[in-house]
Amino acid sequence: MADEIEIDTDDLERRMKGAMESLRHEFSSLRTGRASASMIDPIMVDAYGSLTPINQVGTVNVPEPRMVTINVWDKAMVGKVEKAIRESGLGINPQLNGTIIMLPIPELNEERRKELTKVAAGYAESARVAIRNVRRDGMDQIKKAKGKGMSEDDQKFWETSVQELTDKMIAEVDKALETKQAEIMQV
Repeated sequence: MADEIEIDTDDLERRMKGAMESLRHEFSSLRTGRASASMIDPIMVDAYGSLTPINQVGTVNVPEPRMVTINVWDKAMVGKVEKAIRESGLGINPQLNGTIIMLPIPELNEERRKELTKVAAGYAESARVAIRNVRRDGMDQIKKAKGKGMSEDDQKFWETSVQELTDKMIAEVDKALETKQAEIMQV
């Protein structure tokens, strides 16, 4: 029976890749001087008593390279959407035109670029923490398996396997961060 104990590294890898996908999604929301509908994806609006993504309270469009518009469906929600955008930390000043909120994307200055690289670094650190949490879960599985009779050699093998997977994913996070920071700092 002790020989049949295995750790599901595929599940651990899937969960770590999920953290990477989340990071890529957060990076796509960081603006680099061009308008993109995904840049407002992380913004949540207090709509009808619960936090709701902006794209569920209005239609998001990118009519020109430096402008995002949101056509809010419920007139009562316009103020809440505007407030959520102002408080999001994107550094965009929304302009109202009836139920349409226009978000002109200003040219990035040096100070704002440095701020955005810090935000990107924060996103990357969150991804690293998520990956380390998955690693901890894997190590806990190994400890439980050892209690059920896993041999010392098998334990070392699985611990090494989980650690190598963790190191590989953390290196991917670091590479993605480096690429994003270079993209942000590019004038």
